[in-house]
Amino acid sequence: MIELEDLPPLNDPIMIVACEGWNDAGEAATGAVDHLAELWDAEPVAALDPEDYYDFQVNRPRVLLDKGRRRIQWRTTRILLAQPEDIDRSIILVSGIEPSFHWRGYTVEIMEFAQAAGATTFVTLGALMADVAHTRAIPVTATSEDDATMHRFDLEPSGYEGPTGIIGVLSDAATQSGLTAISCWAAVPHYAGHAPSPKATLALLTTLASLFDLPIDTTDLPELAQQWEAGINSLAESDEEIAEYVEALEKAQDTAELPEASGDAIAREFERYLRGHGPDDQSEG
Repeated sequence: MIELEDLPPLNDPIMIVACEGWNDAGEAATGAVDHLAELWDAEPVAALDPEDYYDFQVNRPRVLLDKGRRRIQWRTTRILLAQPEDIDRSIILVSGIEPSFHWRGYTVEIMEFAQAAGATTFVTLGALMADVAHTRAIPVTATSEDDATMHRFDLEPSGYEGPTGIIGVLSDAATQSGLTAISCWAAVPHYAGHAPSPKATLALLTTLASLFDLPIDTTDLPELAQQWEAGINSLAESDEEIAEYVEALEKAQDTAELPEASGDAIAREFERYLRGHGPDDQSEG
């Protein structure tokens, strides 16, 4: 870890993490962290040594002009600190690139920094490509593996099994470390997941604001989300096959969101049935 600035006293810090790459469809997760960093004037306080974690032929350094002088910027994972005046908690933002190798060492460094900073809450942001329609609200799933955290924030455990990215590894490490660990994932339409999706970024920020009662100004994101949706509408209107596919996704998503289609609703109906058909209500055969 390269320390850039000494940490000032922090107040019950929330650590919010996003990484470019496999975990970041539509650049939604990193877009959310970048938005918060700009909104709250976050300052860099540390960075991971890129030599330890990145293949520079995959994540090449960049040449920048700084006041007329050329310099090299090594792409890595950076840690920023924000202390917004209208929030009574410190915010630690982690923005980087999924490492090429040494994942366990990378995870240890992030968790050691969280411990040193006194972070109490660890939030990972991710986005995946899914069979959802761009015309509908972007679904965001918020989960936790800790019973107390699930109860406190009204969350569910993740039912996912399969390959994971560094975000999944960090989330598991935070849980094992005893932090309040929450993972938020946005589902981005797979046919529009390669371009930046401000609508998905907005959905993640809205979820963060709701979970932690944070006053997050979304500035121009709602307008950008509308423009994003309008652009895909134009493409769909010019291609009958795409239009039909989007319509099929809309119908499937609308059906899945009906109250009677949810497992919770079915369970509630069953409980009501049992209450209305107790021993006293049953006649002898």
